[in-house]
Amino acid sequence: MGESKSKQTQKKEQDSSKPKTSATTPNQSINVGEVTYGMKQYRYVFIGIGLLVIGFFLMSGGNMPSPDVWDENIIYGFRRTVAAPIFLLAGLIVQIWAIFKI
Repeated sequence: MGESKSKQTQKKEQDSSKPKTSATTPNQSINVGEVTYGMKQYRYVFIGIGLLVIGFFLMSGGNMPSPDVWDENIIYGFRRTVAAPIFLLAGLIVQIWAIFKI
């Protein structure tokens, strides 16, 4: 009786030390080379990156031609206050959409 209990505990210890693998049914298949995103998603990611680059390019600059003159139109113009943020937000929205698109 003492032997059977020790054999059972040894068997349980051996079973618990084995790495557990998930069993697959015959209907399930594991695709090793399958990628998460396709070319369509990558195309949208690159479009989003392009919109972000355009937005940052539109926001750049702002140097005054003369250090003695302050021109508000150079800093607070339409290009930097309206157009650049629109491109940046559009780029971020396209990026988020490309990531979550199935």
